[in-house]
Amino acid sequence: MDAGTLGVMIPIIALMIPVVAIWTKHQQKMAEMQIETTASASAEKAAQYATQIQRLEDRVQVLERIVTDRGYDVATQIEALRDSRSVEDRDSGVPLTSGSRERA
Repeated sequence: MDAGTLGVMIPIIALMIPVVAIWTKHQQKMAEMQIETTASASAEKAAQYATQIQRLEDRVQVLERIVTDRGYDVATQIEALRDSRSVEDRDSGVPLTSGSRERA
């Protein structure tokens, strides 16, 4: 290298050092912001999951209480409800093949 090329390269390198430092600092801030955003989203999802798990645990407790307090006659109660529903379905409503129709 001759003296002229070296004289041009030294100022260019001297100016590039702060530019690289500023760019690196900017990249670091962007990475920190991305981590914060991910952490807050994860915390929000964790809270939602915790709430859902609590609701499911409450429901399981109610079901356990039903089964243990009343014994195992829950199946017969369900069948009785199905039987009463089928009777109500048969005896209610207007037949679809009705000859007279209302006009608006």
